[in-house]
Amino acid sequence: MTIRILLADNHAGMRASMRTMIDRQTDMAVVAEAHDGQGAVRLAGEFKPDVVVMDINMADLKGADAARRIAADKTGVRFLALSMHANLQFVDEMIKAGAGGYLLKDQAFEELVRAIRAVAGGRIYLCPGIEKKDATKSG
Repeated sequence: MTIRILLADNHAGMRASMRTMIDRQTDMAVVAEAHDGQGAVRLAGEFKPDVVVMDINMADLKGADAARRIAADKTGVRFLALSMHANLQFVDEMIKAGAGGYLLKDQAFEELVRAIRAVAGGRIYLCPGIEKKDATKSG
């Protein structure tokens, strides 16, 4: 079975890099890409992906808000939050919004593939070392 994926990130280069890695997988396919939260909500309704890989910081609609709107449609889509922030408050916010996983953008792209498979399979995924990275932050 092919995992159908919607990529939602405001950086075109990031989406292109993720698509390149995903396209190498025989069990995954990118069905749509969104550059903002409103687009992610619209395209999720249109394409009914299995997993939405969503940046938590998009200009028009934050990832958590977009995730809540998509989840409200009861389509069964799963979410993988993508962020530059290891702060556990961000992780908690996305998990409460319905995300099944949280991946830092500085992780290797191979980790993206692992995370997508985990989330698609109904498992919770937190990137390696997130608690350690959060502990080193001040303030």
